[in-house]
Amino acid sequence: MALTLDDLKPAPGSRPSKNSVGRGPGSGKGKTAGRGQKGQKARTHAGVGRGFEGGQLPIQKRMPYKRGFTNIFKPDWEVVNVARLQDLAGSGAITPESLHAAGVTRGLRFPVKVLGNGDLSAKVEVHAHAVSESAKAKIEAAGGSVVILERHDEWSHRRPRTRRIALNRDLKRARVGKVGGPTRKEAEAAIKAGKGA
Repeated sequence: MALTLDDLKPAPGSRPSKNSVGRGPGSGKGKTAGRGQKGQKARTHAGVGRGFEGGQLPIQKRMPYKRGFTNIFKPDWEVVNVARLQDLAGSGAITPESLHAAGVTRGLRFPVKVLGNGDLSAKVEVHAHAVSESAKAKIEAAGGSVVILERHDEWSHRRPRTRRIALNRDLKRARVGKVGGPTRKEAEAAIKAGKGA
């Protein structure tokens, strides 16, 4: 039997019948047409916009002065470009101490990193905690050398947010606050006695 246009039908469930609203109380969606009673959301083209917070300043407008994240554990590097090394050439090896003595860095508290901005023609021996690839290439191209120093600054490892983390861990193991467990004072005294022994 040949297939004709009359035989074409949509897939079952693909074209559900529309709800007729507001056609009397017997329809199930009559009177207020499923919109409840009177109010802002019961009107035509009604509703509140995305992010509306009842009239107070919405979060997208409050965020400009709250944007971002400040990492309090981020190391503050002392950055030195190879252009500054050109000025310090001829005074021996360039170390963090010599950079500080020359007034290039603020002090010895932070690690030193050499970056490749500028030109370098003098032969220098650089001692730093980090050197970029471009800076290393320029130093070695000029006949110099790079020595990477081991970091011993306070930012070498991530610092805990509180100094009491180890103590809190010991108190938790001692079951402080649990039923039948010791008081905090008793547990601290036992921990101190154990560490003293």
